[in-house]
Amino acid sequence: MTFQPYLIHFILTAVLSLLVGMEVKTYRQKEAKDRTPFFFFGTARTFAFVGILGFILYRLDPTHLIPYTVFMALLTWVFTLFYRKRLHEGHPGILLYVVLLCVYSFGPLSERLPLWAPTLLFVTVLFVLNAQEAIDRFTQGADTYEFETLGKMVLLSAVILPLLPNHQVVSWLPLSPFKIWLAVVVISGISYGGYLAQKYFFPNRGYLLTGIIGGTYSSTATTVVLSRKARSIGGDAILDAAIVAATSMMYLRLIVVAAIFNFTIAERIALPFVVLAAVGFLVAFGLTRYGRQTESRSDFVDHNPLELGTALLFAALFVAMMMLTQYVTQHFGTQGLQILSFVIGFTDIDPFVLSLLTGKYTVTTPEITSAVMIAAGSNGLLKALYALWFGGVKRTWKSALVVAVLGLLTIGWGFII
Repeated sequence: MTFQPYLIHFILTAVLSLLVGMEVKTYRQKEAKDRTPFFFFGTARTFAFVGILGFILYRLDPTHLIPYTVFMALLTWVFTLFYRKRLHEGHPGILLYVVLLCVYSFGPLSERLPLWAPTLLFVTVLFVLNAQEAIDRFTQGADTYEFETLGKMVLLSAVILPLLPNHQVVSWLPLSPFKIWLAVVVISGISYGGYLAQKYFFPNRGYLLTGIIGGTYSSTATTVVLSRKARSIGGDAILDAAIVAATSMMYLRLIVVAAIFNFTIAERIALPFVVLAAVGFLVAFGLTRYGRQTESRSDFVDHNPLELGTALLFAALFVAMMMLTQYVTQHFGTQGLQILSFVIGFTDIDPFVLSLLTGKYTVTTPEITSAVMIAAGSNGLLKALYALWFGGVKRTWKSALVVAVLGLLTIGWGFII
């Protein structure tokens, strides 16, 4: 027996509508316990029938949608009458009415789009209804300036990026403006994800978790913050562990970046970087055994990576590193690239590594792989120096030693790979 598509769509619409109605009933019961009870027209059966009517009325006139639109207007008018009563009772919210409109759209969605579309809407409705407390905590602690910055970056990514030419514009720059800005957007997005996780999603994190998450955002900045904390509290093995964990996460972050822009390089650095990260994490978790169990809310790098100034600076450094790398490889070959990689490692390595992954040079893939590893290794030496400088030799010598050893191993592996 073969079911007609219309029957499948009808059943899906009815089932999803009924389930949303049942979830709304649970939501109203919870609200009645936590706050002053309020009423909303419609039960679980009402939601089911609204979804079914949306399907039927859409099918009657799928071109002009006159019956579908008329009933939606009637539904809105009924709610308007009810809403006036709710305003007098001190309940101005329209959340459940919006949910009812979502249910009313299940029918057209199931007809016009693949079946995953109404299912995705159903899951989203259930998630939002059950995530009220988490959303309230997030919005209360959120910085509106950061979301303004995110909006600007979305605008530049969604509007400006498609307008940029996707071909080489100047002979001395082997990359199109589109790909340059795309690289900036991707790197900023990865950093922003780590920044949000560090600032909002783990409000009661300890030092070790700060180091792990901070490594996805900026292992160097995280090392500086944790080293300063070690100096202020007199040192702690947990802080040493966090510093080592931040560097360990740097290796995994570089694998992800390489996989996005140059999968061949990612395959070559995967084994050494996974091994080095594993060694770092093992040492970090071993150090936690000797730390004081007095972790509290720790400091973090409160600097939004999506700020326009930061993104534009990164783009300028990316272009500069690509030009410098091209000049060095053309005039000094492999040895020049290795020396450049070691020197650049004592700065921000992201623009340099990205230029290696996306540029077109006269050196081979193994030589580019070696340069990436040398840069990562010398950056580890820089973080070891930062740990000693900002934390003090007596307080952070353990983490500095481990990070320095990891850096030397990375450089050595880069020379022999």
